[in-house]
Amino acid sequence: MWRLVLALLCLQLGEGLVRIPMRKGRSMREVMRDNGVPEGFLKGLKGDPGRKYLLSNAVAYEPLTNYLNSFYFGEISIGTPPQNFLVLFDTGSSNLWVPSTYCQTPACENHAMFNCSLSSTFSDIGVTYTLRYGFGDLSVVLGSDTVTIQNIVVKNQEFGLSLDEPSNPFYYLDFDGILGMAYPGVGISGYNTLIQNMMQQSQLTEPIFSFYYSRNPTYNYGGEVILGGVDPQLYTGEVLWTPVVQEFYWKIGIEEFSIGPSATGWCSQGCHGIVDTGTFLLTIPGQFMSAFLQQLGAEENDDGYVVDCSSVPSMPTLYFAISGAQLSLPPSVYVLNNDGVCSVGVESTYVSSTNGQPLWILGNVFLRQYYSIFDIANNRVGFALSA
Repeated sequence: MWRLVLALLCLQLGEGLVRIPMRKGRSMREVMRDNGVPEGFLKGLKGDPGRKYLLSNAVAYEPLTNYLNSFYFGEISIGTPPQNFLVLFDTGSSNLWVPSTYCQTPACENHAMFNCSLSSTFSDIGVTYTLRYGFGDLSVVLGSDTVTIQNIVVKNQEFGLSLDEPSNPFYYLDFDGILGMAYPGVGISGYNTLIQNMMQQSQLTEPIFSFYYSRNPTYNYGGEVILGGVDPQLYTGEVLWTPVVQEFYWKIGIEEFSIGPSATGWCSQGCHGIVDTGTFLLTIPGQFMSAFLQQLGAEENDDGYVVDCSSVPSMPTLYFAISGAQLSLPPSVYVLNNDGVCSVGVESTYVSSTNGQPLWILGNVFLRQYYSIFDIANNRVGFALSA
């Protein structure tokens, strides 16, 4: 009887939710190496992932360094009749853009391209803007059209149609575009984000979305984006809620960081962390990177920050103190094993938070351990241990 009640309860909680399955693509490193791109070019792409969060009135910074390692993407449609695109669902940016037939570069032609002449609901806005990547600029022109995600239909949604995409590295990306899910303040001024329009057009059951990343991802199933609520079957235990400290990105407070039982004191004056589904690695403030690697016994080479695979079970667990609770990352989660080469899934940033606090980026490496809930109405993020 209790099993039946529980099943009915879970079914009821799941009603009205929109699930977008995410695939786990090959890393851009793998794709480029398979296409004979020299290792030296990959090294040239390495940059500071924190530049993504530097605000500018004219330019949105979204360095593709974040996508060198791995990424998860799902399908949306734009236009009438619908044209399908694979996009990265990115809580670290706010704009929606896809390749278009305006663009004649090989990078665009190697992907699905939006053809506005084939859509009866397309409207031209004509405003152009630039996404600057440090190793090449992506130019887009704004238009509006109907965006469909499963049974969610958003009308008159502004989005970017690419005008120019450099072949390196865009040609090698498995996904077509990016769907930003951060706050409107980091979007293009004067235009609604897709999340804003979903709420204004009553397309979300609740003003909440959530992410689940499988610990054993495949191309066909890497996890799910859930629009309009949460799925209790995808996590265990209680949800830890923590407030957003600045309504641009999904930025939260971090009170302490520990390596094993030892608190580092690195956040004694307060740290900030951006919960970013568009970043794969765990990003550490640059001033702490050397000490961090030393304590883990990692050495840097062409494969990253490498450790002996046989030592992984005895490596320390990492702990983030958030809202008075300790969120743990065991070495089985933060150490990546690629064909027998074990590397620590971290990178560094020298970008600080707004008031100078050390900035961490909690990317997919962190989010595979924790189901993440983004509560728009209450400006808070929830974490629960992934099922």
